[in-house]
Amino acid sequence: MALTLRERATRTRSLPPLGGDAPGLLLAAVGVAAAVAVHAAVPAVPKLTAAVVLGMAAAHLPGLRPVVRGVARSGLSTAGKRLMRLGIVLLGLKLSLDDVLGLGWATVAMVLTVVAATFAGTLWLGRRLGLPGDQPLLVATGYSICGASAIGAVSQAAGSEEEDVASSVALVTLCGTLAIAVLPLLQHPLGLGEIEFGRWVGASVHDVGQVVATAQTGGPGALREAVLVKLMRVVLLAPLVAGVAVTVRRNARAARRAGADGSDGADGADGAVKAGRRPPIVPLFVAGFLAMIVLRTTGVLPERALTLAGDAQELLLAAALFGLGSAVHLPTMAKTGGRIALLGLGSWVVVAGVSYAGVLLTT
Repeated sequence: MALTLRERATRTRSLPPLGGDAPGLLLAAVGVAAAVAVHAAVPAVPKLTAAVVLGMAAAHLPGLRPVVRGVARSGLSTAGKRLMRLGIVLLGLKLSLDDVLGLGWATVAMVLTVVAATFAGTLWLGRRLGLPGDQPLLVATGYSICGASAIGAVSQAAGSEEEDVASSVALVTLCGTLAIAVLPLLQHPLGLGEIEFGRWVGASVHDVGQVVATAQTGGPGALREAVLVKLMRVVLLAPLVAGVAVTVRRNARAARRAGADGSDGADGADGAVKAGRRPPIVPLFVAGFLAMIVLRTTGVLPERALTLAGDAQELLLAAALFGLGSAVHLPTMAKTGGRIALLGLGSWVVVAGVSYAGVLLTT
């Protein structure tokens, strides 16, 4: 039976275009290559930071802007979501439970306190400032755990809008990049030795690459301590994502009850609730992240495999961050620019202050 014009149009819209993600994924690959080149030319600039900035630039350059917003948009969104998940899974191979527990319970307690205080304080301040959507949640996550990787993980569980994710990544990346220049200048005025400085950096700087770039200025001892403390923060990514997923489920149930009562409570549900989905308490990619930690702890993987996995993880996250950076719309960000900048500054003060006090108390 012949299809009507309406049925043909509906069927055409329902089918994904052939190779629809290919242009965006290709552009993301080019962006990653450019980020690697920038890092090679200026080693102080981490690849992930360069990837975000290049993605933002691509979204605003007159020649590339139509491509980014048009034919490449689907693939760039895929990079920002699916490649981010794969990168987070491989991030687990950087962690060993033996290394984390070797820090001692006092340091573990310090890290837990820093993460809790930073998350709660940033979330409270962001809501008081009236930032839209999930921005307070995402910025709080990025500052307290591990920057853009944590934002990507929590946004998947919360069903956050791409614009909220992009603006939060841009803010956290900017502040983390500034930390590379600012924190080494404060080491001696604050009276921090090599070990203390490393732990302070690991407890207060967002992204792993930014931690390495900052801590290496304090010497090899500072770098080792910074990475260990930082990875302890990364371990907390899984319970945080699970907590967000539980909250989303609770909101979904409340929205359904409100809808059954004839009220408009469903309007306040987040993206995952609006889509009618019930996110798992532990998303699949978080389960993969935990499985990789266990695998690394067993010691069965050779060093060569861990090195290759680390390189792949960095490239995947760079592609994801290029995709997220390309979703940043500066005129839109300017509308909340003052408020989101104030949130970034306030959160920076909290994480740096609480971690400094914690280091003094535990070393």
